[in-house]
Amino acid sequence: MDTEKKKILLVDDDVDLLEQSKVQIEAKGYSVVTAENSNEGWEKFKTEKPDAAVIDLMMEEHDSGFVLSYKIKKESYGKNIPVIVVTSAAYITGYKFDVSTGEEREWIKCDEILNKPVVIEELVQKLESYFAEKVI
Repeated sequence: MDTEKKKILLVDDDVDLLEQSKVQIEAKGYSVVTAENSNEGWEKFKTEKPDAAVIDLMMEEHDSGFVLSYKIKKESYGKNIPVIVVTSAAYITGYKFDVSTGEEREWIKCDEILNKPVVIEELVQKLESYFAEKVI
């Protein structure tokens, strides 16, 4: 699969983690655009038209990632790209978010939730499976 043309939007307020993830994902052959908060993420989504978005849940507010994911999924373009929310909330609250059913995906408005620390290979595998589904 040709991933060179696939652009991933990474949104996270942890600048060190953002840069580390960017380098690791680019090493897998993807183009990466970053944003350090949900407002910047929204602007980059509109201007860059990424092929996928990976968004941290807790940024400016505890639900900033869900709000951004919701805004993306309301857009006609955003409905057609995978949106993955990453979170450390399970470690902080003990509550694990899940989007394994259509009802949960409808309520949360994202395609996948990964718990931090995110294993880049797992993230890339998820992205590749979404991209493969679009080709078929």
